Amino acid sequence: MAQIFDRSSNALVRMSLVLTGLIVIALGVSLDELQRSPWVTRQGQRAEQPVPFSHEHHVMGLGLQCQYCHTSVEKSGYAGIPPTETCMNCHAQMWTNAALLQPVRQSWATGASIPWIRVHDLPDFVYFNHEIHVNKGIGCSTCHGRVDLMPLMYEQNTLQMEWCLNCHRNPGRNLRPTSEIYNMAWTGPTAQKPVWCSTTGPKDGVPTAQTVDCTTVDPSRANPQTASINMLPAVYEGHMADGGGGARAPAALDYVKFTSQDGLGQFLEKQYRIRTPQELSSCETCHR
Repeated sequence: MAQIFDRSSNALVRMSLVLTGLIVIALGVSLDELQRSPWVTRQGQRAEQPVPFSHEHHVMGLGLQCQYCHTSVEKSGYAGIPPTETCMNCHAQMWTNAALLQPVRQSWATGASIPWIRVHDLPDFVYFNHEIHVNKGIGCSTCHGRVDLMPLMYEQNTLQMEWCLNCHRNPGRNLRPTSEIYNMAWTGPTAQKPVWCSTTGPKDGVPTAQTVDCTTVDPSRANPQTASINMLPAVYEGHMADGGGGARAPAALDYVKFTSQDGLGQFLEKQYRIRTPQELSSCETCHR
């Protein structure tokens, strides 16, 4: 074949193979970055809504609780979009002629729903249950961000599968007392702001999360009589040794002091009976 192809053809073939490999690798990396980009995930994008509803104004400014609008968040798989009636509870008496609220008044008059655009919209093949996450110690801001600081709602996290898996691999870092679920400013315990938790132990018919009581006030100072009723079960003796973020309270107390999120998270994982990554091996957990 030397009569047909010049000797330099071998070098050209090698260069072509190397170049093809580099193109394939570059294409793969580009596609991987593309599917993580805000262009695909819509992370950080603010949808144009029929009414520019401000969570910052209603939550931070007026002090409305999440459950006032999202009534089914604790007992349903969906948080729910508030009906027009919820808006009119207030706006039938205030800002009654504001042009900004014309779609709300029109919806109330005609009975047609306001065509809100969902910001956190998972694919149809993904099963996500709000109820189980809220009742197992996952706060609103963990997934939705500081909603109380958002003039216009946007998606803070990607909500992609890898983001969900990163949480399920180590759920303790995101767990909090159920009393702090709707506290947007919750940052977890620190040495300067410790958290004390106690447990009554499992009870029939009582959700596991409701058997735990946590406070940011030292219970031995707040109410020493009620704080010294019972000891923690023996299973917790020595729990959170040095370096674990928790310190065993004096023997007379049934509270454990935590100074780090890691220590509190490990404690709540056991109390809330959070399933381990090994127990979540079935695809049907999320995909129904």
